[in-house]
Amino acid sequence: MQKLSIQGGTRLTGEVRVAGAKNAALPILTAALLTASPVRITNVPELNDVRTMVKLLERMGVRARASGHEVHLDAASIAEPFAPYDLVKTMRASILALGPLTARFGEARVSLPGGCAIGERPVDLHIKGLAAMGAEIAIEAGYIHAKAKRLKGGRIFMDTVTVTGTENLMMAACLAEGETLLENAAREPEVVDLARCLIAMGARIEGHGSDAIRVQGVKELRGVDYAVMPDRIEAGTFLAAAAATRGDVTLTAAPVGSLDAVIDKLREAGAAITVGDATVKLAMPSRPKAVSLRTAPYPGFPTDMQAQFIALNSVAEGTAHVTETIFENRFMHVQELRRLGARIDIEGNTALITGVDALAGAAVMATDLRASASLVIAALVAQGETVIDRIYHLDRGYEHIETRLAKLGARISRVS
Repeated sequence: MQKLSIQGGTRLTGEVRVAGAKNAALPILTAALLTASPVRITNVPELNDVRTMVKLLERMGVRARASGHEVHLDAASIAEPFAPYDLVKTMRASILALGPLTARFGEARVSLPGGCAIGERPVDLHIKGLAAMGAEIAIEAGYIHAKAKRLKGGRIFMDTVTVTGTENLMMAACLAEGETLLENAAREPEVVDLARCLIAMGARIEGHGSDAIRVQGVKELRGVDYAVMPDRIEAGTFLAAAAATRGDVTLTAAPVGSLDAVIDKLREAGAAITVGDATVKLAMPSRPKAVSLRTAPYPGFPTDMQAQFIALNSVAEGTAHVTETIFENRFMHVQELRRLGARIDIEGNTALITGVDALAGAAVMATDLRASASLVIAALVAQGETVIDRIYHLDRGYEHIETRLAKLGARISRVS
């Protein structure tokens, strides 16, 4: 099993290009199921989750070819509208095949999902939404089985804000008969990116980026050549790492418009930040100051950046409160950060972090994707060597992270 070995104590300096967004690429790849014409997706990150999604589409009969940051897909014919457990269990985003398959082929059988163990992320809103559009739904032997001759538009109110639920129902609505109104829809930039891709394919969508998305169904969609947006969570992770190490880093190809909440908190921590059209330059001249935050759906502070800011606060001056409102089990990284010397107390859904002068290297274990990133940040500032185990979590969401951090001066290597 591979691990990361990090010798801490080095400032990050230099320039790094932000990779394509995993959370935008995955739904955009499944959107290829909505058309019989070829699709070319570019700026796709080279990640395990992307490889799993391509493998899943191939299992269904989609002709796929991946080369570097490009994926070519042709879903002219599908052998079987089926997403098996052996692939779905490793990646929750596989549920995104449910809407497109039901909308275009009239049937889908998708395993109930797995993925990171960060708390309950039920798929009932996906199921209720498709049922409201006329699909017959059954849960059989761990699989969601949906059938519909043709989905029909309707008004769907989602009880809670759900990104994948919004994406699944928006894709399904593109081929439904009539108009679909999705209320309390997710506003995340990745939802907007998917909508833009679907519009380029001929979909009629309005309101993406707001909490009310209106979709006029069409009979068919065409192929597309589309570039995935840059990854705002990867960008935020690099910025948090630069701030923690008191570094000086410039991000290129950055998703500037979707980083406001993260940049505001980094400035509050004392970072000097300059923003260009597609660049973000961060310089941290001294020890960061502790910053309190509360996660919230976009445009609030992203839950996917919570762990990284706990790592930053661990070496900051002062005390911070970090409250998690999205996932109830997303503090699993705290125990591992404590092994490095962090002073963190948990009270309900709030972490109380008191910054220490220095962390000390130790052997730690990644528990989920963003927890992995927090351990990398902590290891970069810790004195001595930190070895991070179970980094397959990290490889799900960060493209060649050790190579790119090494170019910024980190002493980091992948070991077996």
